[in-house]
Amino acid sequence: MIEAYNLTKYYGDFLAIEDVSFKVGKGQIVGFLGPNGSGKTTTMRILTGFMPPSSGTAKVADHDILDESLEARRKVGYLPETVPLYMDMTVRAYLEFQGNLRGMTRTHLKKRLDDVVDICRLGDYRDTIIGKLSKGYKQRVGIGQAILHEPDVLILDEPTIGIDPRQVVETRQLIKGLGKEHTLLLSTHILPEVSMVCEQVIVINDGRIVAVDKPENLSARLRGSEQVRLDVRGPSKDVLTRLRSVKGVREVTWVPGSGDRNGYTIEAQPGLDLREELARLVVNSGWGLQGLQTGGLSLEEIFLKLTTKEDI
Repeated sequence: MIEAYNLTKYYGDFLAIEDVSFKVGKGQIVGFLGPNGSGKTTTMRILTGFMPPSSGTAKVADHDILDESLEARRKVGYLPETVPLYMDMTVRAYLEFQGNLRGMTRTHLKKRLDDVVDICRLGDYRDTIIGKLSKGYKQRVGIGQAILHEPDVLILDEPTIGIDPRQVVETRQLIKGLGKEHTLLLSTHILPEVSMVCEQVIVINDGRIVAVDKPENLSARLRGSEQVRLDVRGPSKDVLTRLRSVKGVREVTWVPGSGDRNGYTIEAQPGLDLREELARLVVNSGWGLQGLQTGGLSLEEIFLKLTTKEDI
């Protein structure tokens, strides 16, 4: 639904983004992750037709953003970082105004407005002046205008910035719900947002894409191995020997516990899932399997590895 091809943008002599390429499939919620000033907003403005690239192109819902600009923009709902609201209008009047700009018929707009108010939980504020709303509810109005015309693609730029923790949780729940009906590209520099909402992450730094993958896959790639943590009740020397004998195991680290219960961190070859085999080995050996979980780099560690030159 979104395809970017070698997007490059100069502001005068300043290179904002260079050769940005990625794809977002239908029905995906993808996090566009990067530090402030990395090129996220520039890329989103190009995808939404807000401004053209210096070179390269993109497609949104199979429409070229340069050759079919109007058709592409009809398929997109956009929430910029600073929501373009008219503070002296009521929520109802503002959404009606946006619907008219979109060319929606009166009947369709009336029905859709009711749906949007319900989706964004704005029912108690339908006739409230927007300027009197909290930041969180203003964000909901902004999301409302983005989904009003039922676009195939939603592009949200920092949708939870500056709102209180309770409203952050509610906004994330709203975004996850929207992902059931729309393809969604979500820009953020808030790491928990990605892990809680997104199924895939695109990392941009200094105007260039540095990674595109699922967070758990990025962890394995950066670490160079798959990691499993076992908690086993049994003789540690025997457990270590047997675990190290499993094919595909690179290294086993003993984590002392209490009594005969100890932890073991197993590093396996990339792409090799040994959980079932390790569990079977422990049980068949007559030991107690107290815990088994996959391990890996945290999203924060992944982010730092990809966006800094120093090791962490």
